[in-house]
Amino acid sequence: MKVEVVRAWPRRFQALSVELAEGATLGQAVAAAGFDGDAEAVGYAVFGVRAGADTVLREGDRVELLRPLQVDPKEARRRRAEERPLKKK
Repeated sequence: MKVEVVRAWPRRFQALSVELAEGATLGQAVAAAGFDGDAEAVGYAVFGVRAGADTVLREGDRVELLRPLQVDPKEARRRRAEERPLKKK
């Protein structure tokens, strides 16, 4: 079966298609792509849904290596709100 393994940074990404045996796990896909030594990865997801390394994959799945957040989401929203002028009704 063929799956895609993706890792991303703020302004670029790397995606590799790997061929695996039926019943292969997420961890095996990451290793086959050569990303198993990626120290920045804090977890994994399949199509955006958090998953463990022992998750069994299916044909066409997209495995994503997750990175730590750069900014707390509440703080990012606060900063954007401060940058926008208030609208008068």
